[in-house]
Amino acid sequence: MIIIGEKINGSIPSVAKAIAERDAEVIKDRARKQAESGATYIDCCASVPEAEEVETLKWMIECIQEVTDLPIAVDSPSADVLVEAYKFCNKPGIFNSVSGEGDKMDKIFPIMAQEENKKWEVIALLNGDSGIPKSAEDRLKVFESIMAKAKEYGISPNRIHVDPLVEMLCTSEDGIALNTEVISTIRKQYPTIHITAAISNISFNLPVRKLINWGFMVLAMNSGLDSAIMDPTNRDMLGLVYATEALLGQDDYCMEYIGAYREGLFGPLPKN
Repeated sequence: MIIIGEKINGSIPSVAKAIAERDAEVIKDRARKQAESGATYIDCCASVPEAEEVETLKWMIECIQEVTDLPIAVDSPSADVLVEAYKFCNKPGIFNSVSGEGDKMDKIFPIMAQEENKKWEVIALLNGDSGIPKSAEDRLKVFESIMAKAKEYGISPNRIHVDPLVEMLCTSEDGIALNTEVISTIRKQYPTIHITAAISNISFNLPVRKLINWGFMVLAMNSGLDSAIMDPTNRDMLGLVYATEALLGQDDYCMEYIGAYREGLFGPLPKN
């Protein structure tokens, strides 16, 4: 499982405070802990006004890179900001994100097509100019348009992380049927593509959110999810990821599961 650590985001009050006060130690500590917990990428989102965003992301990225060499998912709703901020990264990471909305793909895909940026990847959201489609069929139409544009720029499927856009379970009429249909259809069409999701979105406004998150993770992985935007320091969730991979036959002889347990990434904390 590709784990995109979600804990450096200006929408989190403690992170917003650290950004406002330029408290580098808070950013560094969150980056360090996510790296130590097995994250694949560190997401970096400023959540500040766009006029301040590039400068703020530069500072945040520099803080992260002082304590870990993990690649960064540069996160902004503005393609113009991404075009500038990715330059601060020491190694290829992920553009987070493009979508079927406006001209985002035409700003990000040409950069990814450049020879020096061939290892950069991208998260692609399945929304368009009219918002988030309400049916699986319409989300798949957005997906088809994204893949056509990617092909135009020579971007292979294995550089794309498709986000089907997980919404709140409590406002859904059919549970996660829409998501599983989208995920499984994309997985069948493109075996090498990555499919990601912001796992915790599913449980907003529900009690004991972790139970909903856990159930969704298992069902989504069974449908073809292989990437997740999540908290890698959540030992229970991380253990569930390793266990589900083993149960799905994606972990030969459970070696990854056993290795992660021995490394202390999940399971009971050692007694002092």
